[in-house]
Amino acid sequence: MLWDERYNPRILSTWAFHAANPHAAPLRGQPYGCPMMPPRLLSFAASASLLALIALCVLWEGWLAPLRPGGSWMILKVLPLLVPLFGILRGKRYTSQWTTMLALLYLTEGVLRANDAGAVAVLARFEIGLALALFLATLFHARVTAPSRQRQG
Repeated sequence: MLWDERYNPRILSTWAFHAANPHAAPLRGQPYGCPMMPPRLLSFAASASLLALIALCVLWEGWLAPLRPGGSWMILKVLPLLVPLFGILRGKRYTSQWTTMLALLYLTEGVLRANDAGAVAVLARFEIGLALALFLATLFHARVTAPSRQRQG
């Protein structure tokens, strides 16, 4: 595809339309329906990112860069992540749905603390990456496992 075709406003508006309306007719040259990742892979990605985010929060506030030397009460921020743990590990769709909103809280905390000095900034960037990975994995897991997307037959 040429540069002019990629940035043609008419084509971009067509792509935006099909992104907003997934049941519309397919774009020229694309098969109907985009290939999706398997639910097991998305569930594994969500589980891995959730466990890594839990480990990061405990290490961060306990030993690596606590607010006060010797640890702080901020270590309790890991408690909300323990609530969806077993549902995510089992690949439950409903848990994936509401965990997307929980991941946004940790994404926000990472963004707010990313400009702090020292090791906090590095750890905050890791938190941003893990929270974003958790958000996307749970979002797509919930989407792929939707009853309307299950094959009838």
